[in-house]
Amino acid sequence: MEIKAGKLLSNINNPDDLKKLSKDQLYLVCDELRQYIIDVVSVHGGHFAASLGVVELSVALHYIFNTPYDQLVWDVGHQAYGHKILTGRRDQFPTNRKYKGLSGFPNRTESEYDTFGVGHSSTSISAALGMAMASYYKGEKDRQHIAVIGDGAMTAGLAFEAMNHAGIANSNIIIILNDNCMSIDPNVGALKEYLTDITTSHTYNKVKDDVWNLLGKLPVGKTFSRSMAQKLTDGLKGMVSSSANLFEALNLRYFGPIDGHNITKLVDTLNDLKNIPGPKLLHIKTVKGKGYELAEKDQTKWHAPGLFDKVTGEIQKKKFDIPQPPKYQDVFGYTIIELAEMNDKIMGITPAMPSGSSLKYMMEKMPGRAFDVGICEQHAVTLSAGLATQGMRVFCNIYSSFMQRAYDMVVHDVAIQKLPVVFCLDRAGLVGEDGATHHGCYDIAYMRCIPNMIVSAPMNEKELRNLMYTSQLESTVNPFVIRYPRGEGVMPEWKTPFEEIQIGKGRKLKDGQDVVILSFGHPGNFAAAAIRDVKAEGINPAHYDMRFVKPIDEALLHEVFSKYNKIITIEDGTVVGGFGTAILEFMNAHGYKATVKIMGIPDRLVEHGSARQLYEEIGLDASAIANVLREMMKDKVTVGATFQ
Repeated sequence: MEIKAGKLLSNINNPDDLKKLSKDQLYLVCDELRQYIIDVVSVHGGHFAASLGVVELSVALHYIFNTPYDQLVWDVGHQAYGHKILTGRRDQFPTNRKYKGLSGFPNRTESEYDTFGVGHSSTSISAALGMAMASYYKGEKDRQHIAVIGDGAMTAGLAFEAMNHAGIANSNIIIILNDNCMSIDPNVGALKEYLTDITTSHTYNKVKDDVWNLLGKLPVGKTFSRSMAQKLTDGLKGMVSSSANLFEALNLRYFGPIDGHNITKLVDTLNDLKNIPGPKLLHIKTVKGKGYELAEKDQTKWHAPGLFDKVTGEIQKKKFDIPQPPKYQDVFGYTIIELAEMNDKIMGITPAMPSGSSLKYMMEKMPGRAFDVGICEQHAVTLSAGLATQGMRVFCNIYSSFMQRAYDMVVHDVAIQKLPVVFCLDRAGLVGEDGATHHGCYDIAYMRCIPNMIVSAPMNEKELRNLMYTSQLESTVNPFVIRYPRGEGVMPEWKTPFEEIQIGKGRKLKDGQDVVILSFGHPGNFAAAAIRDVKAEGINPAHYDMRFVKPIDEALLHEVFSKYNKIITIEDGTVVGGFGTAILEFMNAHGYKATVKIMGIPDRLVEHGSARQLYEEIGLDASAIANVLREMMKDKVTVGATFQ
């Protein structure tokens, strides 16, 4: 299906083409850009509501500023679709998030207009400030630096650290606060209330406008200086609104809030701001999903809805004749409620991902025991540690790639103090279309090197439930990591009775001859499929599900190395320092000799595509495992042999 851009948009191949239009034509450009995003995403998928909310802002920024010389940083990048379309990627946009296509986020290797990679949130102000300081040092005083940050991303400590520095640095930086009260789920916390206060204080905004209009008519000279004018406005603002001073207390000139969907107002305001030196913050109010009624009404559902009928709004769902396995995240979400009903010490914490992690179910049923703390992974971990000091059994659910941001807290606040926080690392392994910024490649390696940690991975839903059950028992006194992938498991009948698992104990799934597979986590299912594939070829591998990489089952490994000299390790984590490395360490420590083939995520960045495509690309799907088995056993294959 060919999707065509509108008359004006089809002739915009870069921001210079946009600048040729009159200001009155920008309304039409915005309409065409919004419709093009709707048309493409409905057919090809991707993030949706966020980019619709900043259509006018995207147009205004590229109309007013001299991009890419002027540096534009988006935060978070899923709102940058309009930006991509306006900067030479319109015709490629249908490949967005597809294998070998455009990245779903700004990517420095993709375009000179993408000044910074922004798959994770809250980095824009720091990055733009660094760019601004470099420009100042190089004498590029005319160069602008713009950070567009959502109010959800603004809750992170990194954003406040950057603003605190920006206020004293010699920086020509404009921070645009895109305030729509949403990240993926509704925003939480005091900052949300603060922004609401500013937005709803009509008196403050009217007085501010009136004062500046008045001051513009007063003669500035010996008797009335600009500094006196600033003091007067600051005093008036302080009298009218107690919330008016947060940003200006950080020495950021505050402007707004203004309507982020009024293209004329945006263009005029940005044109004025670029001529005001120093650090500035423009507060704009937008509606996430603007221009598509269903997305405006249910912004969480339409954050990334998948394929849908743009006319009826019906989201396409796969239909099956037989029951299907649930998503791992839902197994977590329902299981933690079961456990919490059994154990009144259990609490749940997530940093801004209650829907993605499925902690939302517990938040709805037990609102006093499950909490969304905003985009604050560091705080989430140390908050969990504090709760644990008081005897709470805390399940802290953070995506694997986001946990990287809280690593110091895991070491210092949890592991060193030996607090039994349970870290549920969702989205472990390759996550698919979100690409390199979101793949959960490194947690096995960075968790197993920490003293006092227990690091586990379930092969299926039953194992996930039992690991969760084991982790909250009073007998479990160490921090406990449970990592599991994005997407569906393998057990349609998944709600099994709880069983305690002996910590550090693996399990034998199958006896075999000559060669053995040691798997860790969900990829054990890839290995099982590969074993079935080679059965008719006379290859009969043994298979062990290790369950734990720390502590590792040494008794099981002694058994393996005493029986087999051909070993394959399977994991959906980096091969550098991961599960396979742990097996090599054991082999070396105990003087065993064997041929060990480590299969996992290679030591390179893996881009975006479907999970199936990516596992095939890196050679970790069932077919690739079967080929490795054939290669290792090529001298011992008996065609036609069968095994039970």
